[in-house]
Amino acid sequence: MICTFGDLTDVTWWRELQLPTRAVVGRDGRIRSETPEWIATGRARENYAQLAGKTIFSAKEAVVALLRESGDLDGEPKKIVHPVNFYEKGDKPLEVVTSRQWYIRNGGRDAGKRDALIQRGREIDFHPAFMRSRYENWIEGLNGDWLVSRQRFFGVPVPVWYRLDADGEPEYDHPVVPALESLPVDPAADPAPGFEESARNQPGGFIGDNDVLDTWATSSLTPQIVGGWARDEDLFGKVFPFDLRPQGHDIIRTWLFSTAVRADALQDSVPWKHAALSGWILDPDRKKMSKSKGNVVVPTDVLEQFGADAVRYWAASAKLGADTAYEVNQMKIGRRLAIKLLNASKFVLNLGVTEASVGEGAVGRVSNALDLSLLAQLRTVTDQATAAFEKYDYARALQLTESFFWTFTDDYVELVKDRAYGDSADAGTQSVQTALATTLDALLRLFAPFLPFATEEVWSWWRQGSVHRAAWPSADALAGLPDTADAGVLTSVALALGGIRKAKSEAKVKQRTEVETAVVTAPSVQVEQVRAGLSDLLAAGNARDLRFAEGDGTLAVSDVELVAQPAE
Repeated sequence: MICTFGDLTDVTWWRELQLPTRAVVGRDGRIRSETPEWIATGRARENYAQLAGKTIFSAKEAVVALLRESGDLDGEPKKIVHPVNFYEKGDKPLEVVTSRQWYIRNGGRDAGKRDALIQRGREIDFHPAFMRSRYENWIEGLNGDWLVSRQRFFGVPVPVWYRLDADGEPEYDHPVVPALESLPVDPAADPAPGFEESARNQPGGFIGDNDVLDTWATSSLTPQIVGGWARDEDLFGKVFPFDLRPQGHDIIRTWLFSTAVRADALQDSVPWKHAALSGWILDPDRKKMSKSKGNVVVPTDVLEQFGADAVRYWAASAKLGADTAYEVNQMKIGRRLAIKLLNASKFVLNLGVTEASVGEGAVGRVSNALDLSLLAQLRTVTDQATAAFEKYDYARALQLTESFFWTFTDDYVELVKDRAYGDSADAGTQSVQTALATTLDALLRLFAPFLPFATEEVWSWWRQGSVHRAAWPSADALAGLPDTADAGVLTSVALALGGIRKAKSEAKVKQRTEVETAVVTAPSVQVEQVRAGLSDLLAAGNARDLRFAEGDGTLAVSDVELVAQPAE
């Protein structure tokens, strides 16, 4: 035998076994005054009358006295220790009581509905894909419908009234509902349809439902609300179902699932086609941030210290579905990246580059092998970053773009500075300036989602409108590159320049020290690549001559002979 409801296990058994409800504790924490009808015998009803209205503590003492009086008490009561649930801000054990509540059917008690909602989830692309299992596991573990009513002061009211009978008792089985066109209504302020306000709380009149809706019951309508449902059907028909829901992985079971439930019930559809699930932000000790733990960070302080672009860079470095630590050093890197972008842009634009330097036919002005190599790498990065974004892997897109950017500034720009400042009428100068302008134009678009303010600032220096309204860069814009464009030329020439600079550093001389000669040893393919960019390499390394030797290993620079410098 069990007594409904001694604890939450009893609640589960009562629901699963569909037992009759025999609750005796009221919402005031006392034994109910009315004797339940299922207490049938005269003696039992007399005994219950001695318990009616008592607190739980007093009722337990009274039961002991009744058992002792009847001779049914076996021994004397003893105190025991066992786990019980307590109210989080009180010192009294919780008592499970019955009450009338509102529910939405969510498949918890309907296998067909449950299977249908699982199928709805399979119509949504989860990013990352493994997060779909959390959605399905939640549905498969449901054992009851979705309780959507709450006994709170603030919230969206349940728009329902009840008639009162001649004794002033509510007729709960016959709720009064508003017409759809009259919504929204507040039953605490608006009279029920067909009644005057004077009939409120009067026998033969009405009362309003006192409950408000659960948070998820209203936020689950986010797509419908922003789409203009029931307000602008033309707009709603164009935008619903939406494309993407970004949210945390910890509320898949609440916000995501409840939104799917509502869209299935109201529109017979999924609410959106994609769901992007982010992780938590952890403190430096890898613990979840929360106000109760006191380990949260005030966003405005971080923004003032590092800037919005730096904070966004750090946030975008975290992959979907993965928790990430609050990392100040990563924000510092983002700030340095934004500053470097500004400085590199100034270098390019100070060469006289304008909006006319890019666009249709611009690639045709690029003739130098090193410049073509840069654009070949840009084409690859654009393709890869686009593919990453299409998979909602923005962290990968940022990584690819940033890596190419540092190659652009640390390798390419250093190699071509001499040629870039040449005669604007010279074909070699036109080639490098076009390559610089084309690359800057694409980089600003690629970085725009991550460094929105720095990219917008640079864009305004030489382009019309906003970078955020400009088209995403496409590899098609570089389709005119000749087949001879070799992405490896820039890589090999940069390695050779690094070898020359390393030799100067080891010799403890300044980088501007002239090199008489040096030997570059590399596989034949790399030797040819270095030869293709030799003129820029000699200028950047301040070298008079380089000799080449074929080898099987990695590219290396040796036998560096430096020109003697006069004593200062």
